[in-house]
Amino acid sequence: MDLVTPIGVGLDAYWKAALAGASGVRRITHFDPSGLPSQIAACVPEPLQSLREPFGLGAEEPRSTVFALAAARRAVEQAGGAAPAGVYVGTSGERIDLRKFGAIAYAVREPGTEIRPDRFAREYVRVFAAEGLFRTLPQYLASRIAEGFGIVGPGATIQTACTSSAHAIGEAFRAIRRGDIDTALAVGAECIVAPIEIQLFCLLGVLSKQNDAPETASRPFDALRNGFVLGEGAGVLLLEELEHARRRGAPILAELAGYGSSCDAYRITDEAPDGRGAILAMRRALADAKLDAVEVDYVNAHGTSTPMNDRVETAAIKAVFGTHARAIAVSSTKSMIGHTISAAGAIELITTVLALRDQVIPPTINYEVPDPDCDLDYVPNRARSARLQAAISNSFGFGGHNDCLLVRRSDD
Repeated sequence: MDLVTPIGVGLDAYWKAALAGASGVRRITHFDPSGLPSQIAACVPEPLQSLREPFGLGAEEPRSTVFALAAARRAVEQAGGAAPAGVYVGTSGERIDLRKFGAIAYAVREPGTEIRPDRFAREYVRVFAAEGLFRTLPQYLASRIAEGFGIVGPGATIQTACTSSAHAIGEAFRAIRRGDIDTALAVGAECIVAPIEIQLFCLLGVLSKQNDAPETASRPFDALRNGFVLGEGAGVLLLEELEHARRRGAPILAELAGYGSSCDAYRITDEAPDGRGAILAMRRALADAKLDAVEVDYVNAHGTSTPMNDRVETAAIKAVFGTHARAIAVSSTKSMIGHTISAAGAIELITTVLALRDQVIPPTINYEVPDPDCDLDYVPNRARSARLQAAISNSFGFGGHNDCLLVRRSDD
């Protein structure tokens, strides 16, 4: 597995920064955010040239494609040169700048007349082909990865908002369990820190506007939290059927043992206040892994830093784990790297596997003021050594999508 994040590129750099409680949130610099209600984000700071070179990628390739290909290359190398048979991607694709649409519309408008849809459509198709705007489509990344690694098995692109890559990992897991394939690349990638996205999320009232102190703006479970911070990045895991991995002497990092998925059937903009979808996803993951709740030691929370999500997730954890919830460590990776939307599930599962590998729990940073409604052990501000055998990673998304992945420490 490997990743590209705002606090580190590659496993070692990322994990060192995460255990140190580093914040990747800064004022936005790749465009002028002046005038936007929120002017902060967690962006990947490293120059992209070092990530582009191994694949000969030009400047026309979307950032998310560059991030994902770089992480996939290192993941495959670390897996001993395994040949992935399938690719499952969670992403929403890249965004076409609204100024581009405006330029096209006014280029075909006759003076003093309204914009005609037929003329706009013809010009849009011409520009789409001439400028390679097909690279913005969600399915482009899966095709690009398949091309880069010669993957001719199943390929899928999943877009279920903030659960996209957790969902993709779960579907890859099921394909391997069914016997369809032995190996798969499971990918999450997202780079949507752009003016229109920031404005839209601000209109929904979910983004932090703490522009004067960006490093402390993402504060999951803290009583003073006031919204999430957009992030960007990519995470890639190579999943492999256990006996297949053993036969070729692969380095096994952990066992993906359970997957649970659900939908709230509530409404598009937020989760059900009773946490029913989150509860069902966690219970399904436990049942799938044939594990009792008391055997789970750590929860890598969805933990967005929005008032409702953190409260509902806390209540859902208590509903699933009962009195054992008080003994479980819960922490949020988003406190350090912001909310990477479609990439969040993959990055956070990688974080969970690293915690199992090294027997240490990354912190929830910026936790200062306890919230009576969020009263679990959130591993505040400092990493903690612990005995970990099993852990879950939660992802909950707009539309009421819920996915839970359960991993166990490997004996191999």
